[in-house]
Amino acid sequence: MKRIIKLHINGEDYEILTEVHKTLLEVLREDLGFTGTKRGCDFGTCGACTVLIEGKPYLSCLTLAVDVQGKQIITIEGLLEDGELHPLQKAFVEKGAIQCGFCTPGMILTAKAFLDEYPHPSEEEVKKAISGNLCRCTGYVKIVEAILSTVDSFSKEVKISE
Repeated sequence: MKRIIKLHINGEDYEILTEVHKTLLEVLREDLGFTGTKRGCDFGTCGACTVLIEGKPYLSCLTLAVDVQGKQIITIEGLLEDGELHPLQKAFVEKGAIQCGFCTPGMILTAKAFLDEYPHPSEEEVKKAISGNLCRCTGYVKIVEAILSTVDSFSKEVKISE
């Protein structure tokens, strides 16, 4: 059964006709072309498909698209602002935290949600925060370094919004 659904993604509104059983991952990639969100395990265990819904990380492979109508959804593409990479994206590049890049979008979005809530984390807190995102290439050392290197920029973001 198909239904028209309305989604708010990266600040834009989309209205599409889709099957009611489709996951947000399927709709993002197949129907709307947001291929930055990666299909990994389809079981919610790898974190590759992580997106932000209302600022919180969600596994889009386990989330039905019809259930997130009217909610703010951010994909990795939505972090780009005025043609500039987000500080986390820059840090991942600069610190060499990207190898194959498959886990990177979900890792960055998970880190962003965490740093938005906890702008001054310890290394152990960062490790715990990203523990649901699997990386088979890097060993996590450079990922944690990249996340920690952005702490000052998140502190500034928090001060500005207060």
